Amino acid sequence: MNRNLYFATLISSLGGFLFGFDTAVISGTTSYIQPHFGLGDWGLGFTVAVALIGTMAGAVLIGKPGDIWGRKKMLIVTGILYTLSAAGCGLAWNWNSLLLFRFIGGLAVGAASVLSPMYIAEISPAPYRGRLVAVNQFNIVLGILVAFFSNWLLVNTDIHNWRWMFGVEAFPALLFTGLVFFIPESPRWLVKQNQPGRAGEVLQRLGEKEIEHVMTGIIGSLTQEMAGIRSRLWERKYSNVILYAVLLAVFNQLTGINAILYYAPRIFEATGISTDSAFLQAVAVGMTNMVFTVLAMTIIDRFGRKTLLLTGSAGMAACLALVGFSFATGPAAGPGVLVFILCFIAFFAFSQGAVIWVFLSEVFPNSIRAKGQALGTFTHWLMAAAVSWTFPAITGLLGPATVFCFFGTMMILQLLFVWKVLPETRNKSLEELERILIRIEK
Repeated sequence: MNRNLYFATLISSLGGFLFGFDTAVISGTTSYIQPHFGLGDWGLGFTVAVALIGTMAGAVLIGKPGDIWGRKKMLIVTGILYTLSAAGCGLAWNWNSLLLFRFIGGLAVGAASVLSPMYIAEISPAPYRGRLVAVNQFNIVLGILVAFFSNWLLVNTDIHNWRWMFGVEAFPALLFTGLVFFIPESPRWLVKQNQPGRAGEVLQRLGEKEIEHVMTGIIGSLTQEMAGIRSRLWERKYSNVILYAVLLAVFNQLTGINAILYYAPRIFEATGISTDSAFLQAVAVGMTNMVFTVLAMTIIDRFGRKTLLLTGSAGMAACLALVGFSFATGPAAGPGVLVFILCFIAFFAFSQGAVIWVFLSEVFPNSIRAKGQALGTFTHWLMAAAVSWTFPAITGLLGPATVFCFFGTMMILQLLFVWKVLPETRNKSLEELERILIRIEK
């Protein structure tokens, strides 16, 4: 594989690393910020969810700037927002300031969740696209693991441990911001800006062997837009691809994954173990997530997106039901909760975790990709906010057994959706997918 292509993929996917770190770091702070700011369950849930509200805004708002100023410049802006959020959360002087800086971090996560996989998809040759976009997912889970590990290291520092947990993110955020300056702009964006010469140079630099063929496909798919006929996301011909993206994003959060990631230590503490052990078990969650994401990356282009999703749906449904059953038997079932949650994480990472950002980055046509991916990402984070905000209160009201059984039931519905409705996108160029999926709708 061309090293320039790999370098550009790796650097842009650092946005995914920060996405993962920012997502998981809150889990280590909840037990400390709740008494520090005098929060109830709903207040704590909102403190977690406010970043996801920012993420929804970032996912929706980044599409147009990404089309106007380019993927690269907006990745730089994203890095600046990450840095500001990390420093601000670490120095927060009251609850409102913490909410503000968590919201800013959410803006960065939303932007990165759209820009990083979209950029990678637009620079990748079709045979490698699944694996390269999955590099972004690998960095997300690596960021989650590093956040869990960092929280475990910092948990016994001092009464301000939660400030250090938030603040350390500023260092990788600054690194990401600086390195983005050294990657090329997306060739597909350059074509949209009427710069085919520069686009061809970038494709050559990235090791594309069939430059003329690729350029013909890109130009053909953008002809209407370049001629001034703007494609609207809500045109009827795009209804199927919107359905695929939105439902996949909804089911992604109805797995319960973000509830587990955001509240992992609290979930494990509910089984009766010590705080240190709960934080260490959260590290095990992050490690399992990373290992099975790597496994999925190696086979996603060989076996396809649907095979992974079908396997994962069945496995997650079984594991979530077993987690619910373990909680129903009482705190003595703590080891069972850990084992079944780790198995759930393995199936999630192998399926939904690896597939969703690949699928969202490739299913929409070139002319509406930024808007379409923003819609899918917005849906994802809307559901994440809803689940994460309500999880502490609903779990307190109904009990964890009921909540996890509900998540398991949703995975049965996901299995049916993937089996009967979702198309396979493996080993096709973005332009080929556009022709196939739009023809299916007609």
